[in-house]
Amino acid sequence: MLNFFRNHQRLMMALLILIIVPGLGMVGIQGFSNYFDESAYVASVNGHKITRAEFDNAFKQQVDRARSMLDGNFDAKIFDTPETRHAMVDSLVQQRAMSDETNRLHLTASDDAVRRALMNEPVISSLRKPDGTIDVDRYKQLLAMQGMTPAQYDERMRYTIASEQIPASIQQTSFTSKALAQNLTKLAEQKRDVQGFSLRTTEYAAKVQPTDAQLQSYYDAHKQEFATPETASIQYLVLSPTAMAAASKPSDADLKKFYDDNIQRYRTEGEVRASHILINAPKDMSAADKAKAKQKAESILAEVKAHPYQFAQIADKNSDDPDSASKGGDLGYFQPGQIAGGKAFDDAAFSLKKGEVSNIVESDFGYHIIQATDVKPAATKPFDEMKGSVLNDYTAQQGTKGFADNAQGFTDLVYEKAKSLQPAADKYKLAIQTATVGPKPDPKLPQGSPLNNEKFLTAVFAPDSVKEHNNTQAIDIGKNTLISARVVDYKPSTVPAFDTVKDAVRTKVVVQETAALAKKEGKARLADLQKSKSTDGFTSPITVSRNDVQGLPPAALSAIFKADTSKLPAYVGVDLGADGYAIYRVNGIEKTAPVAADRLTGAQQKIAQVYAQADMEAYMDSLKARSKVKYSQAPTPKANQ
Repeated sequence: MLNFFRNHQRLMMALLILIIVPGLGMVGIQGFSNYFDESAYVASVNGHKITRAEFDNAFKQQVDRARSMLDGNFDAKIFDTPETRHAMVDSLVQQRAMSDETNRLHLTASDDAVRRALMNEPVISSLRKPDGTIDVDRYKQLLAMQGMTPAQYDERMRYTIASEQIPASIQQTSFTSKALAQNLTKLAEQKRDVQGFSLRTTEYAAKVQPTDAQLQSYYDAHKQEFATPETASIQYLVLSPTAMAAASKPSDADLKKFYDDNIQRYRTEGEVRASHILINAPKDMSAADKAKAKQKAESILAEVKAHPYQFAQIADKNSDDPDSASKGGDLGYFQPGQIAGGKAFDDAAFSLKKGEVSNIVESDFGYHIIQATDVKPAATKPFDEMKGSVLNDYTAQQGTKGFADNAQGFTDLVYEKAKSLQPAADKYKLAIQTATVGPKPDPKLPQGSPLNNEKFLTAVFAPDSVKEHNNTQAIDIGKNTLISARVVDYKPSTVPAFDTVKDAVRTKVVVQETAALAKKEGKARLADLQKSKSTDGFTSPITVSRNDVQGLPPAALSAIFKADTSKLPAYVGVDLGADGYAIYRVNGIEKTAPVAADRLTGAQQKIAQVYAQADMEAYMDSLKARSKVKYSQAPTPKANQ
């Protein structure tokens, strides 16, 4: 599957647009303002105008999302088309129509539903304190950085839940029959027996001797293929918890105070290792039976008191706890709250000294007799011993706090002092770093390097950065990290002279010509084979399926499964470009076994999702048809500035 993605990048980009456009958000960062003329709005739905700013925000939000999903395979050009911009506008129209319909139907969400949704948000969950409550101050800070209050965010979440009710109801009513799922799955898993025959471009290399005139002509028509990429020498600053922590220089007094304030971090809770004998007496047991159980427990206790060193044997013979009885009643080491006996059990176990036996302890399960076989008291590791860990904990906390406290100030300062990063470096004690970057991520840099962030590189090569040498805005690259850069030197893309790239031109021309020769001969050979049905020159038969491609390129696999198998053998030809031309002989189709019940259920669900998507699209079309939709002037790109 991953090979399919890699070999069909433009197709996957187009599919990605279809996937993400329906999810356009109405909140974002200002940008992409050059996609419309100066009209104030791009469309209206039931009198509500969708402004150009809303389009800009949503467009940039989804481009950023596509960039993060596709990483190095992202191509911004595919978004810069009239069709894509129309699709974006249409998605916003659909979203506004759905919003109106949600209000018309008086759909809403309960406070409890909103609370559960909020608590399921990963960012909010990360704000939990040790006692399980949410750090409200930090929560407010995070929302404030996005220009929202908790009340506004609650209402946004309430609207999101309410608006999802219509799509959810459509999804839930979608159905796929077992017969259809069975047939489609069998088709997807079908296996075909094939043989291959290849005409490699290398076989034709001796026949291709391009002249200098041919090389010059190719160079003139394809100069951009040989262009060197543009580069920028930059200074940059990174604001992150790690950078803030590095700037923290705590004294011993600071560390000691942190140690005292967080003493529980450096405390080892007490543990006891105990064995027990359980006499069953659940809550629903009759009073008479319960009295008999207690009498039995008292009798066993007397025996234990008389022979404490035989506790294990007595437990093995008498305990009603099957898990521990065979181990002499041993429960292992545990801390308070880890044994199901409850508070009474803990109080008794942790009050015993090593070797002591408790009196009868009653719990929800019955009557226990407990013997402590080892006791590890609670202990606090001294400051001097834990100083290294205290320093790490302190700097990590200060780094996180420093980032939260200074993120907005850093963002403002690199904007206000646009001609230099030094003021921000001095104020936040950050080191100005240098690098040379291109407009695309560099695979040689470490994974996760901030210099490979697409948003950051886009900002570096923006006209304001390249021409005016202004600081970029503080780019949020995730994981609590902001980066800002200033272009010191810029080298535009250049096309080298023909003489300096002549060998590279020759290589491209030879590849092109040899591929054409292989294709020509391959097509002629295919026509002969379709008449003769010969097997001469073919490889040994192999069995391929869509899940087991046997190393075949995607184009070959596609051709094999598109071959008309009504008359076998069937022959298909495949143009492999620079690799030449291939012919495949389809000899037969293996019989596919019925799909197992569990897999059939999964297939039904997946196919139902496809139908649900189609139903949702039909619903949206009908919703738009009964809404008052008006589009403004069709979006057209401005000239590049």
